[in-house]
Amino acid sequence: MIDWVETEGGPLIGVPESVLEHWSGVFGADGGTDDYARACAVGELVGAIDVGGRTALILADEPVDTVFLPEMRMFVRALSQDAEDDEDVLAAVPEAAAGARWEWETEFVVHEPLVLFDSALGFDRLGAGDWLRVELPTGRHQVWWADVEIPEVAELRLLQFRLE
Repeated sequence: MIDWVETEGGPLIGVPESVLEHWSGVFGADGGTDDYARACAVGELVGAIDVGGRTALILADEPVDTVFLPEMRMFVRALSQDAEDDEDVLAAVPEAAAGARWEWETEFVVHEPLVLFDSALGFDRLGAGDWLRVELPTGRHQVWWADVEIPEVAELRLLQFRLE
């Protein structure tokens, strides 16, 4: 079974593991602005902010359930879902991705695994099931996105990381 990360309405954040304790979400302030407000200020589909001197990934486009498929280096974001079983959705992703119209979004440099969760939460409030560990190869990645509609299954936003 693959776990999905949910959000209560704000962006998801992928914080490098080594600086996770520096993220306070809405529960603290760093320099007068809470961390959650900094995450919400990202206006792109995918962006980045500084957390503890490292670069954190922001998935700011839609507040939707998200899963990471390591074999495809891809975040799958469920914009809407008709299928009753998540496995049906995930089984359709490879074919949908192969036929997708991909657009370049940004670059992101990976130094270590990320912990993906709702940016409103502080690190000390993460419970089991609130987060995903995301492992991408170290290096500079091109981030590409595509919206795909799989009839009677789901409408998805795909975010793929391609190592340069």
